[in-house]
Amino acid sequence: MSEKPTIVLIHGAFADASGWGGVMSRLQSEGYTVYAPSNPLRGVSADADYVRTFLGTIEGPVVLGGHSYGGTVITNAAVGADNVKALVYVAAFAPIEGETGAAAGNLAGEGPDLTSIAVIRPFPGATGGNADATLNPEIFPQAFCQDLPEEQARIMAYSQRPAALAALVEPSGPPAWKNLPSWYMIATEDRVIPPAAERIMAERAGATISEVSSSHVAMITHPDEVAAMFVAADQATSA
Repeated sequence: MSEKPTIVLIHGAFADASGWGGVMSRLQSEGYTVYAPSNPLRGVSADADYVRTFLGTIEGPVVLGGHSYGGTVITNAAVGADNVKALVYVAAFAPIEGETGAAAGNLAGEGPDLTSIAVIRPFPGATGGNADATLNPEIFPQAFCQDLPEEQARIMAYSQRPAALAALVEPSGPPAWKNLPSWYMIATEDRVIPPAAERIMAERAGATISEVSSSHVAMITHPDEVAAMFVAADQATSA
């Protein structure tokens, strides 16, 4: 069996696992086993439980990464997942206990109001005002991925996975980064999570920080740099 850890990649809201494709192919070429399971996008605790259960099916150490809201999920999922040895955040939320995504996005002042460009739709079984949210596909390219080719951005806009409102406003639990080493990629042209807020979260978590000149989707625009960060996390935590 390979001595390399398994790498698990968790996507965020308004996206899907295909966004990790470039990073996956690069890591696979380096000999890593890589998974990018589908994030349910139903709520912080529910999504973290799902990912933690998935991690429990993997033998050996894991480097766990998350993009955007996926950062909140890995922050919670790695608590109690004893095989996770490092966390990697890519333009992601890295919340403290009790913090919501909205609060984290406003750490450096007023962040973008994504609710103003959200499309809200009901889903079966939703209670307490819960509903599904997507970003207005006409605005999505400039808000989410302004540095991608127009055709690619529009495909992403019209194929985005909705996130339950509960996933965006549920407070986070105790953070795994308190007990695990972490790495953080700041996207300096991010229009979803302000880069200044990303820096605050990264420094607060004691993460090893890198930067790329990118929109919110740094794993798509800079797959080489993101893949290299996962390799660095592995090498720094290898016995």
